[in-house]
This record gives sequence, structure tokens and C-alpha cells, in this order.
Amino acid sequence: MRLTVFWQRMAEHFGAGYADSFARDHIMSELGGRTVHQALEAGWDAKDVWRVVCTVMDVPGDKR
Repeated sequence: MRLTVFWQRMAEHFGAGYADSFARDHIMSELGGRTVHQALEAGWDAKDVWRVVCTVMDVPGDKR
């Protein structure tokens, strides 16, 4: 998954204003105790990060 697609999906689910805030502030144990931004910067694949976000935040199946 390209980062542009990842961020589009984040904005669609959380709203454009909240997506970045969530990605910066919400620490997830599934990402090794990292935020979305930290996981991406650490080299995690965007698709894997999106899967974690979907699981943790109960993103509906049609949005995954």
C-alpha cells in the first residue's frame, strides 16, 4: 500500500483533521508501543499499519 492511499484511508475513517492527531498521539501495543507515525518512520509497511489500525479501531470491513 502506498503512503498516499494509507493517509487517504485514515482521513476517510477519522476525518481529515483527526487522522493526523490520532496517528501522532495514539500509542498501540500492536505496533510495538508506537504511534502510527513512529511505526511508519521505523520502517513498518503502510499496509501492516493500516491492518493494525483497522483491528484496534474496529474499522468496518468495507473500509479495510
